Amino acid sequence: MSSRRLTWILLPAVLWLGVSTASAAPTYDEALALYKARRYPEARVAFQELSLAEPAHAKARYFLGVIAIKRNDTAAAIHQLQKAIELDPTNADYHAELGGAHGLAAKQASLLDQIHHARACRAALEKAVELNPDHLEARRGLVDYYRQAPSFLGGGVMKAYRQAETILERDPVMGTLLLGQLMVADHRFEEAIALFRQLLDRQPDNYLAHYSIGRIAAESGRETDSGQTHLQRCLQLTPASDEPSHAAVHWRLGNLAERRKDPAAARAAYETALNLDPNFQQARTSLAKLPPSPDSAS
Repeated sequence: MSSRRLTWILLPAVLWLGVSTASAAPTYDEALALYKARRYPEARVAFQELSLAEPAHAKARYFLGVIAIKRNDTAAAIHQLQKAIELDPTNADYHAELGGAHGLAAKQASLLDQIHHARACRAALEKAVELNPDHLEARRGLVDYYRQAPSFLGGGVMKAYRQAETILERDPVMGTLLLGQLMVADHRFEEAIALFRQLLDRQPDNYLAHYSIGRIAAESGRETDSGQTHLQRCLQLTPASDEPSHAAVHWRLGNLAERRKDPAAARAAYETALNLDPNFQQARTSLAKLPPSPDSAS
């Protein structure tokens, strides 16, 4: 055999060896570090490579599902999370995340598919709670599900209340906020305000409790003076990233000013809200509904 022919035979093998060495799968810790750094596209590639190298790696499938949810790709999320559950069926986190993926898919689906995803959402969340009764995020998901779903899909307001009360026993802050929201939806305003005040007795600087009392006052017209005081207290505190902003607080103060028949104060509050957040549509809409100010008429 000629040396030329031997070169052509060996070359593909050399190339294959070079590629396999260069494309060694990342470790789980490396992929997780990318995820925690919010480098989601890179984390996705890393977890994909890891799942190819280790097909039985349930956590890699789980994070591929979580990242798919962040991309709003519910089909991929459901597929990956189901695979994770097949590999580790007793992990409550996997079932809880699958419930969330089905819930998101239900919002985007046709009517028949909505029913399928709704049932799958409830089943996954209930399974998560069965596996881990202290899984509060799964219980929070069930509060939302039971409150919104019709009875033929397993929904029911009393079920939602029971879940919220169970959460209250385990986490007074989360439970108070969820139970208070249910009470407000049922127009049980005084009970909701009393509940939030109980939380403030334990945590005087709880931003959401102050804001919730102000919101109830703005929406219901109950205890408006107290509501204004609590909203003004919010302006002295710093909201978390997932809490209503100071722009929202000024908007609610504007709502209360309208209830007092004080359009000038309402206008000032809405304008302040828009100065803080020019994209705050509720404040813009409320401002547009106010009668023209005397200055503009002149």
